[in-house]
Amino acid sequence: MKEWWIHVGLICIPLVAVYLHIPPPQLSPALQKWHSAGEAFHFRGRKIFYRDSYGALGSSDVIILLHGFPTSSYDWNKIWEPLTQRFHRVIALDFLGFGFSDKPRPHRYSIFEQASAVEALVAHLGLSNQRVNLVSHDYGDTVALELLYRSDQNRTGHLTFNSLCLSNGGLFPETHYPRLLQTLLKDSSILAVVLTRLTNYMIFQKGIGDVFGPYTQPTDAEFWDMWTGLRFNDGNLVMDSILQYINQRVQHRERWVGALTSTFIPLHMIYGPLDPVNPHPQFIRRYQQLVRRSTFTILDEHISHYPQLEDPTGFLNAYFNFIHSF
Repeated sequence: MKEWWIHVGLICIPLVAVYLHIPPPQLSPALQKWHSAGEAFHFRGRKIFYRDSYGALGSSDVIILLHGFPTSSYDWNKIWEPLTQRFHRVIALDFLGFGFSDKPRPHRYSIFEQASAVEALVAHLGLSNQRVNLVSHDYGDTVALELLYRSDQNRTGHLTFNSLCLSNGGLFPETHYPRLLQTLLKDSSILAVVLTRLTNYMIFQKGIGDVFGPYTQPTDAEFWDMWTGLRFNDGNLVMDSILQYINQRVQHRERWVGALTSTFIPLHMIYGPLDPVNPHPQFIRRYQQLVRRSTFTILDEHISHYPQLEDPTGFLNAYFNFIHSF
């Protein structure tokens, strides 16, 4: 009996080995439809997935949607069709390391590279001389600020802004509170290697559910689609590398917050106030204090970190009111 732990270990080792090599889930019909409607282009030798839908006749307006961490362009699925009724072209991509795009490892993921991928997509689609409306969320907010810096500050950008609408992103390190798993993954290289392999659907569901409101939780199918997008191409194994964006936000705060506070383009913030990552009222007070030229919409008190999924109607109403105001 003294050697019981050896027997347990002998049983557990093969089980863990099987788990660590478990194949990713199959795409649901909804996710398969989204994937089939998209295309891919090559950026620095990597494939980037994107969707480009032609919509409203008689309009030349273009909108580009930038998703958050750790999900994908599918975050925009609930507002996609209404946007096509207002805009001539509705475009979204999966950033490198996300969704249906390539997920190289090892790789030094950075906000700068993701911004360059957006610029490359704009050039690929022949929109370099077109003024575009950008809508971003979470991680995408920081990519948008790098694009804004390039456009406004040093004039090297290849994207011309018509407007920018941000939503629930950690714009200010001083009001941003990453989840525990995010902190562990970004700060501990040895532990991160283990955690990225051991993170399973239940852990993922709990983590994502915590940043949705209690009355706006995803359905089981929606949770599973998020998990499937993460697991596609072993995306769970690059989360720690991607999460370096949190450290990059601190390192480049002056660059990105400076671009936000000094721009003259039409600017709006759509904010779910129950967000534990960017909590109310600290976040919105800081935003009002620093970004004086921006308008903002605070959604219902039960809306949290994913406003475009939790309250698509409220999100659209806020956005259309903004876009029609200039």
